[in-house]
Amino acid sequence: MTIGTTQPMSVAKVTVSIDKTLIEKVDRLVDANVFPNRSQAIQEAVSEKLGRIDRGRLAKECAKLDKDYERKLADEGLAFEADEWPEF
Repeated sequence: MTIGTTQPMSVAKVTVSIDKTLIEKVDRLVDANVFPNRSQAIQEAVSEKLGRIDRGRLAKECAKLDKDYERKLADEGLAFEADEWPEF
């Protein structure tokens, strides 16, 4: 089974140092055909981590919202728009 995302249109070559134990784990995943190669495995790991960071930031910002106030705003908007909705 291969886990994959769409290959980006352009890539940049970089050199990184990775803990030997981690690269051995990556190599086992490549050998097991989970990823086609090291680059794809590492690219997906970095992408997933960045996505988690972004979702964490969004969650923190959402936690700052006043739920009752937001609900009231939404209800007011729906009540206003409901008069304009076509009948089915």
